[in-house]
Order: sequence, then structure tokens, then C-alpha cells
Amino acid sequence: MRDDGPVSDEQRPWGTPAGPSEGATRTATGPATDAPLTMTAGAVLAGGDGVVPPPSARAVTLGVAIVTTSLLLAAAAVLPTPYVITSPGPTFDTLGEAGDTELITVVGAPSYESSGELRFTTVSLAGGPGRRIPLTEVLDAWLSDEEVVSPVESYFPPDQTEEEADELSSAEMLSSQEAASVAALEELGYEVPTTIVVEDLVEGSGAVGLVEPKDVLVAVDGDDLADFAELTAVMDAKEPGDVVTVTVVRDGAERDLEITTTDDGTGRALLGIFLDLTFDLPVDVQIRIEDVGGPSAGMMFALGIVNSLTEVDETGGERIAGTGTIGLEGEVGPIGGIAQKMIGADRAGVSWFLAPVANCPEVVGAEPDGLGVVAVETLSEARAAVEAIGSGTGDTLRTCSDVLAEGD
Repeated sequence: MRDDGPVSDEQRPWGTPAGPSEGATRTATGPATDAPLTMTAGAVLAGGDGVVPPPSARAVTLGVAIVTTSLLLAAAAVLPTPYVITSPGPTFDTLGEAGDTELITVVGAPSYESSGELRFTTVSLAGGPGRRIPLTEVLDAWLSDEEVVSPVESYFPPDQTEEEADELSSAEMLSSQEAASVAALEELGYEVPTTIVVEDLVEGSGAVGLVEPKDVLVAVDGDDLADFAELTAVMDAKEPGDVVTVTVVRDGAERDLEITTTDDGTGRALLGIFLDLTFDLPVDVQIRIEDVGGPSAGMMFALGIVNSLTEVDETGGERIAGTGTIGLEGEVGPIGGIAQKMIGADRAGVSWFLAPVANCPEVVGAEPDGLGVVAVETLSEARAAVEAIGSGTGDTLRTCSDVLAEGD
């Protein structure tokens, strides 16, 4: 603890003593003036001859130890540490502007203005590859009610460079924007044709030796695949060990391949292929946001697209924030730093917050006063929540406390 306040004369060890002892004073002339300076002789002189004796060996050792310790502490305070600090970040209205640019624009369909807000929330992160932070900042963050200190490896893989971390974060943001566009358009009833290309194979799976990279999937069990959702629906109905007939196009010709599915580790049937998906969007959706990375804005992007393409203003003029990843089929996934994101939303003056159901254990007890938090699992649920809030019935929606009670 540091005290930078004023110090009284009685507290100043270097100041003029309260008064001389009887018979033990002498008068000296100060360097700047000719005014007499009264000192206690015993405080300066060790003997009557006025010679100051050399310090003892013990005093020298103690002095060296104090100086060395001080230097080590000073060095440690500025040395970089293997931690990251997260804190509440800014929020962005998906129905408004980011800087001087509309955050979401659509071409190829009518779009509509909104009187409300749909804000995605962020977490500010300090530290990481190439950006290590000093110990003083770590200690300050540990004492903060809003900042969180975490080991750097909880956010970044070992040996990842700063450039690699930035590229991954940007790629996650772009992927979330694409998934949000697909999920939003399908939520509104649009068909989104999808080209499904094999990128790689899962070692040891039934696809090895049958499927090849760059094969294009066009049908499963004789049914044409119009989009990724149809492939998912077929696979959800299968059990591990079932045989699936996959039709692929290779070198311009169709081939039927019988693949024995395997368990993905959770009891779901797995074909054993990694896919690269290309979408033919019937509406051109552009999302522009700079200096923000990661996948956690996906749900709010999707809600912003839905609201922009819906003539009725679903927000009803309400200011709503939220967070959550979005899947191609509209599933809402968990994110990190939700407590700090709720603080950021509260600071932005919103009244409602949409949270992924999977994050509910972290939400309960961390909600800022006055912020209504609604639990959602899908884009359809999130859209229905926005409509309910906009119509004044948000208090009837499922909360994270309700979710935890359901699990008891």
C-alpha cells in the first residue's frame, strides 16, 4: 500500500528535531543562507572529535540486502508475465453503425430500419503471444472486481505466434459472419444452396480408402443434398456402425460409396470426413466490423440480419444485448467471459441480455442489477425472445435460474 498524502513535521525523520538537549548543541551555517541551524550533536557526532565512525559490517550487509531486494522487486514489477487479463469491452449495435459504416447491409432483398438495438458484447484482452504484460498490471487485475487473470495457455496454444493468433481470431470472426448469414436466411425461409466438398479424412474412420479429398457430396442414401442441414438431419438419424451410401462427384462422374459410420465419442454417428462448405446466398449480406475477432458475436449478427429483413420491428424499440456462437443450423453455443460481457452490456444502458443456455452456471449470481438475462439455445428461441421483449412480455421468458432449476 502506498501513501502519497502530506507528511507532518513530526513525521519527517530528516526534519529539524523538536529541540536540543541541554549542553549538547552547536551552531552551523547552512549552504544557502547565513541563518543559524540548530542540531542535536548526538545525531551527527559519534564522539567529541566530530569524526563519524565507519559503519559496522552488519550495517553494510543490511544496506546491501535492502538495496538488492528493492532492485529485484523493481525488476520483477516490469518483467513480462505468462498471463492474460480480460475486462469488459465495448458493445456494438448490429442494427446501427460501426464508426461511419453500417454494420450490416443487405443487397437483393428489402431491408428495414429499427427503432431498437441488438448489441453484441466483447471482452478486452491484454497479453498473449508477443504481448506479455508486467507484474504490476497482473497484481492490479487480481484486486479488481471486473478483471480476470488467466494463464496464457488457457487462451493461446503453446508456441503460437502473435501473427498466428491474430489470423485465427480474424478467421473465427469471418466464419461466424458466414454462419450467421446462412442461419438467418434459413430462419426466414430462404433456401441456401450449399456445395459440400471433402477436405480431409478422419484417420481410422470408415471413409478412409473410399472417399478422397476434393470429392463433392451430392446425395446420402439416394436423397439429394441441397444444403448442410439435410446432411446433418440424415446423420442425426443414424447410429454408430450403420452403413450410409454417400454419392460423390469425382472427376466429373458420380460414385456411390458405402461407408460404415463410427462413434464420434458422444454416441453420434460419424462419417469420418472433414468438409469445406461453399454457400450460394440468395441475399448478399455484408457485415463490417474492424478490430474485433472471435466467434462469439454470431448469434447477435444473425438476429441483426433477421431484424433487418423483417418489416415488423421485432425489437419494439428495446435495447437488447447478447452473446453466443451460431451454427449453420441456428444452434447457439457457449462463449467465454460472459460475466464481463454482462457488465459491458449494463454499462451500455441495455435492459435485456440474451445468454447461451450452456453458460447459465456462470450467469447466475453474476447478473448486474436491473439487467434481465434470458437463456436461449437456438436462433429461433433468440428471435422469439426479442419479439417477446419488444412486445413487453420479456418477464415471461426462461432465465438462467430457470435452466439451473430444471437440472435439479
